[in-house]
Amino acid sequence: MNALLLAADDTIVPSGSTSQLILAAVIGIAVVIVLITWLKVHPFLALLIGAVGIGIGAGLDAAAAIKSFGAGFGTTMGGVGVLIGLGAMYGKLLADSGGADRIVDTLVARSSPKALPWTMGLVGALIGLPMFFEVGLVLLIPVIILVARRSGLPLMRIAIPTLAGLSAMHGLVPPHPGPLTAVTTLGANLGLTLAFGVLVAIPTVAIAGPLFSRFAAKWAPVPVPALFETDGGATASGGSGTALDRADHADAPVRRRPSFWVTVTSILLPVLLMLAKALADVFAEGSDAGWKGLLDFLGNPPVALTIAVIAGIFLLAPGGGMDRSAVAGTLEKSLPPIAGILLIVGAGGGLKQVLIDTGIGQVVADAIEGSSLSVLLLAWIVAVLIRIATGSATVATVTASGILAPVAENLSSPMVALMVLAIGAGSVFLSHVNDAGFWLVKEYMGTTVGQTLKSWTIMECLISLAGLGGVMILSIFVS
Repeated sequence: MNALLLAADDTIVPSGSTSQLILAAVIGIAVVIVLITWLKVHPFLALLIGAVGIGIGAGLDAAAAIKSFGAGFGTTMGGVGVLIGLGAMYGKLLADSGGADRIVDTLVARSSPKALPWTMGLVGALIGLPMFFEVGLVLLIPVIILVARRSGLPLMRIAIPTLAGLSAMHGLVPPHPGPLTAVTTLGANLGLTLAFGVLVAIPTVAIAGPLFSRFAAKWAPVPVPALFETDGGATASGGSGTALDRADHADAPVRRRPSFWVTVTSILLPVLLMLAKALADVFAEGSDAGWKGLLDFLGNPPVALTIAVIAGIFLLAPGGGMDRSAVAGTLEKSLPPIAGILLIVGAGGGLKQVLIDTGIGQVVADAIEGSSLSVLLLAWIVAVLIRIATGSATVATVTASGILAPVAENLSSPMVALMVLAIGAGSVFLSHVNDAGFWLVKEYMGTTVGQTLKSWTIMECLISLAGLGGVMILSIFVS
């Protein structure tokens, strides 16, 4: 077997024949899927085994395959790991300070029953913007149940819009791990991807959320679960209760929380900084003006998210009555839960690098270049297949990004950003029994497997298809 080979111009020399490379890639990815789905191996270990196996099967010697994986892992963590860590810190600070609760209470209190599904879609999107999906889901489940109980609307009219907003942000908008990894792997412009992601997410949430919820309420007519009942003002989960709780217990103590506008400003601050940098890159390209340099610095993702965390410490924490020790505790507790996500993302980067170093990625790129199929549609299909097989949106995103990385090298910056969104849309398709989120929603909502398939699963499919539709429409104007 051969070590990693480079031509004189530093281009990758394929480590084996085309048939050997393709066979190694197909078998390696199949092994990853089998390890995750059948043997229940942790995705990090499965990706590690699959990546090294692909390298050896494609003609690299064992040492070169391991070195290639390590290089990809390190590069990915250097670009993504810091951002995921900062995002986790901010999300935890938003929840612990009561800022998330403030947004929910304010928006819901100002909505009529007819507008409530649309408001809940907005709530899900706002909470989902800075928070990881699992954190946002656990945070919003009590809100969904309490709002449904108080409003008298069918449970699915409240649940589906909220979950649609949360899931669309998770799949389409950085700084969530999946889209963020795809941005780094494909070399996309983060600000441009963020702008496109928000544009695509708005109609996607409307279609899969408030509009679809009318059908979901008929197909899954379940009562509101007897969860989070109040007793003296405290929720069953042990918190201080939402505004809906406190309306029934006027004498209950109310904890301090930051104001609505302070919270919204804190959430949107990093988004606006990154968008400003993206706009400056488009309209002032090549400019050496001082303001352009300042925006380049402030809109740099690690800087923007660091500013968000610092702003949260000084804006959210005091409003929530948190002292320095409480803030320190919140930041410390925010990191352990994301260790698994970081390892999966890093392993996906390692797999990507192996695919590149063996020349497999270039073989795929050449095959796609000669195909009449749209690269955006192909990116979506690859992510869909991996998502259905593994049940993990993150694994689907990082693996599909690695496979398609060489294709992105020949695309314009806007098209690369759209490829990120196409992969993200594909990564949420058809959540079913191999997805932990499926079971979490089922148990909280009190639905049967069939009802969960007719509500949650169809909602995820609509997000995926609507997201792809938005991407294809935008491609008409930027291609």
